Amino acid sequence: QVHLVESGGGSVQAGGSLSLSCAWSGLPISRKYCLAWFRQAPGKERQAVASIDIDGGTTYTNSVKGRFTISRDNARSTLKLQMDNVKSEDTAMYYCAADDGGIGYCFGALDLWDNSDFRYWGQGTQVTVSS
Repeated sequence: QVHLVESGGGSVQAGGSLSLSCAWSGLPISRKYCLAWFRQAPGKERQAVASIDIDGGTTYTNSVKGRFTISRDNARSTLKLQMDNVKSEDTAMYYCAADDGGIGYCFGALDLWDNSDFRYWGQGTQVTVSS
């Protein structure tokens, strides 16, 4: 059974930093995975924030470029999102996600991804940024 568990959310002031983690288990080891962070603010659709493929290649949505850093440690089964210089508009529930697995590269335009592009999801961790 696959599990993705996020941690590290909380409240932070604008301009501050927060580090999110996602521990995964149960992903079939015969396949390699594109991993991503999504977020969903109240009243808005879930959107992809950042992705990372099996060899560390990354993409970001424009609004977080230069402020967020995604990383993965395959040996420790951990995905991270370092959030720096956070803004009030970063307030959302943050989810880690893994695709269905294959060669481990992320395909398509990040900003066009939706829930159907990823098979496995965590339960989410709340990030609240106060100004």
